Amino acid sequence: MEFVLIMISAIFVNNIVLSQFLGICPFLGVSKKISTGVGMTGAVTFVMVIATVVTYLLQKFVLDPFGVGYLQTISFILVIAALVQLVEIILKKVSPPLYQALGVFLPLITTNCAILGVAIMTIQKDYDLVHAVVFSASTAIGFGLALITFAGIREQLDLMDVPKGMKGTPIALVVAGLLALAFMGFAGIV
Repeated sequence: MEFVLIMISAIFVNNIVLSQFLGICPFLGVSKKISTGVGMTGAVTFVMVIATVVTYLLQKFVLDPFGVGYLQTISFILVIAALVQLVEIILKKVSPPLYQALGVFLPLITTNCAILGVAIMTIQKDYDLVHAVVFSASTAIGFGLALITFAGIREQLDLMDVPKGMKGTPIALVVAGLLALAFMGFAGIV
């Protein structure tokens, strides 16, 4: 039951994009088509889970024992950047089609603050490794849900007769606000 609560909370109630406003850059920048939203979701999920595991182990076995917890943010950023580069190199060698499909999404993940935010939140919430992995995977699913929903709405908006002053970014921000309000309706669940 505890895992279900973590999942529902991370996906709906405390959605990383719509409630905590982390990962807004890819949310707005990569949401013009559903296909790019799906690609970004897959890449973010993969990196978020791996980064959470590595940063958790770094915190528990290096930073805490040596009393250098104040280096958490900078060390987590370095780990995330290194992981993204490592994943990029491995995918290029092992699965060129997948590497081509992800294309520009992998380097963009390095600057996605949602990855760093989840890594830090798992430490702040004092999760063990299993709970941290469930939380990070659920958060990535919530990120993907928001991103793909937003991309679908933006694709539909391109077909609509939107007033000239509202085309593009203005209407996208209005829709993002409405999505955030819609997700607030889940607040009473958990």
